Amino acid sequence: MNRLWLLFLAPWIGCAAERTILMVDDQDVLFRAGTRRVLEKPVRHAANPLITEDKPWEMAIGWTSVHRDKSGKYQLWYQAYAGKRAQLKTHECVVCYAESADGITFQKPDLGLFDFNGESSTNIVLIGSGLYGDRYGNSVIVDVKEPDAAKRYKMLYYDWAKNAKGEVIAGLHVAFSPDGIRWVKHPDAPLYATSFGGKNVPPPLAGTNPYQETTLPDGRVKRQLLLPISMSDAADPLFDPKRKLWAIYGKAWMHGPEGNLGWKHAMGRIESRDLQHWSTPQIVCFPDEQDGTREFHTSPVFFRHERFFSLNQILDRPGGGTMEIELMLSRDGFDWQRPFRDDLWLKRSPGEQFDSGCILTNADVVIEGREMRFYYGAYSSGAIGGGSNITGDQQKSGVGMVSLPLDRFAGLRSEPQPPSPKVKSTPDIGQITLKPLDLAGRTEIYVNANTTKGAVWCEILDEHGFRMPGFEKDACTPLKKKDTTRYRFAWRDKKLSDLPKGAYLIRLHLQSAAVYAVSLR
Repeated sequence: MNRLWLLFLAPWIGCAAERTILMVDDQDVLFRAGTRRVLEKPVRHAANPLITEDKPWEMAIGWTSVHRDKSGKYQLWYQAYAGKRAQLKTHECVVCYAESADGITFQKPDLGLFDFNGESSTNIVLIGSGLYGDRYGNSVIVDVKEPDAAKRYKMLYYDWAKNAKGEVIAGLHVAFSPDGIRWVKHPDAPLYATSFGGKNVPPPLAGTNPYQETTLPDGRVKRQLLLPISMSDAADPLFDPKRKLWAIYGKAWMHGPEGNLGWKHAMGRIESRDLQHWSTPQIVCFPDEQDGTREFHTSPVFFRHERFFSLNQILDRPGGGTMEIELMLSRDGFDWQRPFRDDLWLKRSPGEQFDSGCILTNADVVIEGREMRFYYGAYSSGAIGGGSNITGDQQKSGVGMVSLPLDRFAGLRSEPQPPSPKVKSTPDIGQITLKPLDLAGRTEIYVNANTTKGAVWCEILDEHGFRMPGFEKDACTPLKKKDTTRYRFAWRDKKLSDLPKGAYLIRLHLQSAAVYAVSLR
């Protein structure tokens, strides 16, 4: 079972009492008035970067994956690029390991598993095949229901291998581990092939071999695999709880205006029930005319409260390969909405910080108390171009963390209505009425809201819109002058258990307040 599936659903397993309704969209809203949706921006941790490039094999730190186990220990895997500093091709782009007791202060243990240019005390846990290009990525799944303890940890990554025809191709690889430190690569590789080379050329004709090798004058062999639609060099997995299978989201090249290959990256999705046999790639979201010259880079996805969320990396290739993060939403994992494209979720830091060039998100979210933590890798330069752009002395990189209060992705905020000729000003009030709900067995209603400058009341109406006696706004004890992720509503003389069976409308009254979620227990 996927790490996110466990993290997000564990509180509900064996207990149907809790349901959280997010205000991130209007899917559960019957109607609302006097409100405006606002995106909640994450806050960078003051100690960023939590991990820096202080080892010879760490010229640039990027890709990350993180897990917090039952004891509270954090395990973090990150990609370290050494480039030509490495004496061996296999060590040019490796996976490293760090751990922490609090998720803030990380140690890089001397594991002694792989040396680097003769130095044996390293925290390297995986190296590449060295066959052609670089190994890339390190998405880790912790599968607590895996019967084979040696495969409890699974790492998906991109690398190169020879197929049965002797062709050297790139694609998805998987490795297994009992502890997240000692890894064994699966012998079947790649599990699916990815297109490479041949940018800006037409797709091959049907029936022809898309794989080509060309010997250059200096004796080197140039290889390319022209697959019209394929995943690319990134793989962010999650367990899809709606379809009960694994899904990978990642880069997928889309064709340009002339129909040629390799124009821009879109968001691709593939599926599997065993992590080894994968479906045909499907493009589920792509940059459009509103994006201009920008495109997607990688689109990691996580699931929470009946929705799929993507921390989509928006790449500005003409602008030097800089990347910032857009929050995208989906109800089914296929139809993606982009309501916040004009108000990016996480922007680059100003100046010459480690994350002032590009930000590399992942599919992992850690719940620490009433806080959501998001870890990311970052460069002070752009993500494309290679060479000194990545490895120069001016380059800074590392791993950072941002956080949000629990379930505060976006909210509905009350606001004054435009004045009219007869009314010069209007109060800052609004109301949110949810779609009919069966409240049988529900005993508590909680709200996640910021009312530091106002208040929120709750009242109950029947499915026809008539107010239920005893559950009116005036009978409710409001959340007032507080900022909290969990406040329980109460009424003067009534309890939810007093309601007869039937469907009801929950209405929230806002005064100078913002509401992010409603939970039923």
